[in-house]
Amino acid sequence: MLKYVKKYWLYALIAPLFMMGEVVMDLLQPKLMSTIIDEGVLGLSNQGVGNLQLIIHTGLIMIGIVIVGGICGVLSGVFANLCSQNFGNDIRKDCFKKIMSLSFEQVDRFSTGSLVTRVTNDITQVQNLVMQCIRGFVRTTMLFVGGIVCLLSLNINFGVVLCIALPVVLCSVIFFILKANPNFKILQKKLDKVNGVVQENVAGARVVKAYVKEEYEKERFGKANDELVSTQLRVLKLFSYMTPIANIVLNISVVAVIKIGAIEVQGGTATPGNIMAAITYLSQIMHGVMMLSMIFQTISRGNASAARLKEVLDCDPVIKDGRNENAENKYRVSEEIENKKGKVEFRNVSFSYPGSNQDMVLSNINLTIQPGETLAILGATGSGKTSLVNLIPRFYDVTGGSVLLDGQNVKDYPLKELRDKVAIALQKSELFSCSIEENILWGKESADLEEVKKAAGIAQAEEFILRQPAGYDTVVAESGTSLSGGQKQRIAVSRAILKGAEVLIFDDSTSALDLKTEENLFNALNKEYKHVTKIIIAQRVASVKTADRIAVIENGQIAACDTHEALLQSSPIYQDIYNSQLRNGGEIHE
Repeated sequence: MLKYVKKYWLYALIAPLFMMGEVVMDLLQPKLMSTIIDEGVLGLSNQGVGNLQLIIHTGLIMIGIVIVGGICGVLSGVFANLCSQNFGNDIRKDCFKKIMSLSFEQVDRFSTGSLVTRVTNDITQVQNLVMQCIRGFVRTTMLFVGGIVCLLSLNINFGVVLCIALPVVLCSVIFFILKANPNFKILQKKLDKVNGVVQENVAGARVVKAYVKEEYEKERFGKANDELVSTQLRVLKLFSYMTPIANIVLNISVVAVIKIGAIEVQGGTATPGNIMAAITYLSQIMHGVMMLSMIFQTISRGNASAARLKEVLDCDPVIKDGRNENAENKYRVSEEIENKKGKVEFRNVSFSYPGSNQDMVLSNINLTIQPGETLAILGATGSGKTSLVNLIPRFYDVTGGSVLLDGQNVKDYPLKELRDKVAIALQKSELFSCSIEENILWGKESADLEEVKKAAGIAQAEEFILRQPAGYDTVVAESGTSLSGGQKQRIAVSRAILKGAEVLIFDDSTSALDLKTEENLFNALNKEYKHVTKIIIAQRVASVKTADRIAVIENGQIAACDTHEALLQSSPIYQDIYNSQLRNGGEIHE
């Protein structure tokens, strides 16, 4: 974390200097007040005659010191905030950047709720830690040390009280901090759980309402929140014992100082002003210790959060850029390479999800998809269709075998270059809180409105877009909730088409469309993008029967791969799917 502070070393240096100035001003005040009492009011050196002029003069000096101390305090706060806020800004950006680079399996391991907590609350805790180290630690240390020096300079006998009181307070502080420290990491984990429940319920609000599960989710949130509050109260309860103990010790110490001071005054070795100053210094010392305990609390919590942030920042992405042997030549395009753009090959591919103890999701897949070919993938739910296409853009890496794109192993590509070659539209269409045009432009940021309209036209989206209040400028609600499922899918398809990639993957992304709209979409796509390799995952035979080939997957293996007509003659599995849909749904038309 220090590397983030180093960037703002000047602020981190100036803030403590100004804080030192503020503390010095605070330490001067009791002695000046002692002078006012002893000389200005009691007139001890002037036969008991007070000195109004001295009171006014010293009072003005005290006012000036207060102003200077206040200015120093303000400037210290300004520079400390500049350091801590900029520190937090940098680390938050780096955390988010790291999260964006993580592989799916790593995001799943952390969980969404935990990542949200780390980027928000944990960074706030670390910011507080930086602030306290720059400002609070300097103040408390100087008050503590400076107060002891000033107290002893008044009368060495006051040190007796300090030697008895200070160890009691310090021991209580250390005891409670050690007891509370393990709870801070637990506290952040409980907060992860709360954020996770909130995130799930906000994202799935429609499902919760549809199944009338509001009460159930309230109970689930209540349980998570109760656990958080219980842990928080456990920490606060520990620290609540500490303050009364310190106050009791402080009050006893004040009484002791007054008693010793009375004896010293009678003996002529101390003055009433000294006693007042001693009480003030003693209060500063004790309050410094109490403030130090709060700082250690912040440090403990900040260290727990820093460790959690370090887990993210030090997490090395599982899916990394490949070392491309042709990188220096930037893929010199020979006639041979040019002719096989968009060629996808699966060679003895096997795959299981990381950390899963289950059997292989895919086993010994051998499949070649030629450039410009339309390959459909059909199979039962859980047969491995989506897992197969996820290996092309390296959302996951193969467990065995290899996937090739344009004759080169996908692991050898830089990730950006690989994913620029692939466009994908998912069944669950992810839209963002911006205009329809901006959502489509995710496919190709440099595209003009005409290109956007062309992509929307092919995706059969333009008709409903033009019916929207502001057309392409209509703002989409969060997660696309202002649109129907079919509308969201068509915008997602428009985005994928606009990208102009070599390989276009539709992962059941037309499931919400009626057959006529879907047919028009694929006809327009085949007409305009004959050169693009198209991979279509679907559940309906009617959606894929016009594809060049249809691969039937069963239990993670390719059971058959041929044209619709050939499969009807040779594949029992395909025949069963066809007959069941024809008889039950009546939706297949030759």
